[in-house]
Parts: sequence; C-alpha cells; structure tokens
Amino acid sequence: MSEIIEYKCPACAGKLEFNSSEQKMKCPFCESVFDVESLKDHDSNLENSQPDEMKWDSAAGNDWKEGETEGMRIYTCKSCGGEIITDSTTSASKCPYCDNPVVMSGNFSGDLKPDYIIPFKFDKEAAKKALNKHIEGRKLLPKVFKDQNHIDEIKGVYVPVWLFDAEADAKMLYKGEKTRRWSDNSFNYVERKFYSVQREGNVEFELVPVDGSTKMQDELMESIEPFDFNGAVEFQTAYLSGYLADRYDVTAEQSIDRANERIKQTTQQVFDSTVTGYTSFTRENSSIKLKNAKAKYALYPVWLLNTTWNGNKYTFAMNGQTGKFVGDLPVDSGAAAKWFCAIAAGVTAACFVISFILGL
Repeated sequence: MSEIIEYKCPACAGKLEFNSSEQKMKCPFCESVFDVESLKDHDSNLENSQPDEMKWDSAAGNDWKEGETEGMRIYTCKSCGGEIITDSTTSASKCPYCDNPVVMSGNFSGDLKPDYIIPFKFDKEAAKKALNKHIEGRKLLPKVFKDQNHIDEIKGVYVPVWLFDAEADAKMLYKGEKTRRWSDNSFNYVERKFYSVQREGNVEFELVPVDGSTKMQDELMESIEPFDFNGAVEFQTAYLSGYLADRYDVTAEQSIDRANERIKQTTQQVFDSTVTGYTSFTRENSSIKLKNAKAKYALYPVWLLNTTWNGNKYTFAMNGQTGKFVGDLPVDSGAAAKWFCAIAAGVTAACFVISFILGL
C-alpha cells in the first residue's frame, strides 16, 4: 500500500492539493502555488535533520601540589552558605554576596586548582569612584545609596569561571519569503514567493565563560563582560593576597548546559545574519555538532557592593580588569511623588496658558 504524503502550505499552513492544469501544488485557501520537487526537497531536509551533538571534555583545573594550600583559609556564610577562600593575611568579616557575617570554618583543602587567574587592575578607590559616577545626578535615588559608609563596603572577589573552547559545525534550514506589492486602477496586488534556504558552516569559540558560583548571578556576571584573557596568567596563590576568592559550587559538568546555550544562541545569530535578500525568514531547523570541546578553570576579578533598602537587596558589580560597572538602582517613592506632582503642576500651568491664549 503506497504512502500518502501531505504537504502544508508555507504561506497559511493549509493542506496543499495537486492542480492538474498548472502541474503544481496549489493551496485552496490562499491560492499559493508551489513546485512539487521544491516541496519534496524541503521536507526531505527537515526529515533528515540531525539533533544537536554538544558533548564536552569537561576536565578542567589541576590538583593542588603539596604545600600550596598552606596558609589558605575558608570562611563560611551562615546565611547563603557561600564559602570564601582567603590567604592567611586577609580576614573576611562579611559575605561579599549577601553582606551577612561569615565565620572561620577551617583550612582550605580539596577542590581543583585554577588553571589561570586575571589579576585585579582596578583598586577599591577606583571602584568607589565608579559607584559615585553611577549614582551621580540620580535625583530619585534614596539617600542611603549616597552614604559613604556603604561605599566603604566594596569587596574585591575572584569569581570562579569555567571557560569553554569548541568548534561548532552547524546546519540551518530556513524558509525565506519575498513579497512584492503593486496596484492598478482596479486592484491591489500582493505576490509572495517562498524559498528553502540552507546554510552550513563552522564557528570557532574560545573561552566562553560560565561562572561557577550559584551566589553570583549569571546575568550580573555576564553584564560586566568581556574580560580580556590576554591579561590572564598562570594561577599563583600570591594573587589572592588582599582579596577574597569564591569557592566554586557549580562544577564544569554542571556548567555545560549554560555553555551550550550561549554557543547555540551565538551560532544561530551568526547564521541568521547570512540570510539576506528576503522580506522575512524563519528558522525551521538547527543542527549543531561540537568538536574539540574542552574546558578550563580560571578566577576573574570582580568588585562587589551589596546594599539593602526597604527589605530589598541591591548588588553592584565592577569588572576588576576593565572597570565596567553595572547595577540596578531603586527609586525613592517620596521623591518620585514630589517629582511627579511638580511635573503635573507644570503641565497644568502650560495647559492653562495655552487655553488662555486660545481664548484671546
């Protein structure tokens, strides 16, 4: 018994029928006409498409050598559970993420030794100036954000980061549309032509970062990117002196999904940018295969400031290498109400003047 193949109209998704007079597939709903072979090729490409293959060699970091961890201490936050690593000369009194007290919990041991570290290039004074610039001229900002005692609580933290390298071989299938419109004395016309568009190629990725800390929000860490890896050096414990280092609680294996998401999104954007000359297009299928996929372990420098206002916590971050500063600011409701009333009064006065002029 032969198989009956049904084709859907690319224009309206209606069931296509074969039109004997035109020897083509025709939609009885929108009257679009399509070549049979083109439909078969397009459907064949969809049916034979392969799923993504994004597998990694996630071995990253090294084992600590004997004596390397001597003098390194761990402080544990009783609020968020974060573990902060410091050298013996640096004490930690508050958690850099939630600002709650931390307690000494013992000598550091275990975990992996980072492959690389990017040393701090900006000091605390630079971070203070960046914060002042960030809040400068914000009339609706609560006064607590302008108090010096909060600025002094900026902390330098080395955030654990997994770095992923890979080559992405990708195949993309698109449906492109070209639309032409014209009119005569009687009718308005629209001509719509559909195309099966294929793209295939390779994109290389180096050092795709995924932070290895659940306390550090992914969105916040990614917002202060990029870090310049040319400034990275082989890890030495001496770089930790005077700073805190977050102990990773997300492994390289657990970070793979986030790395895959960033790589897939970027690969699709690169391929999408090559589909030109069409009025519109949609991506119908995406197949990405990774090869030579490996991971590294590094520490990236970040200045952090936490401030609580009206029961909400506000976190600011500055890239300790480039100086890029980010952070959301609250609005003082009292100041906002006064500002709104002043604007409303101004608008009312302006309307009165316009009405008076029109009356004259």
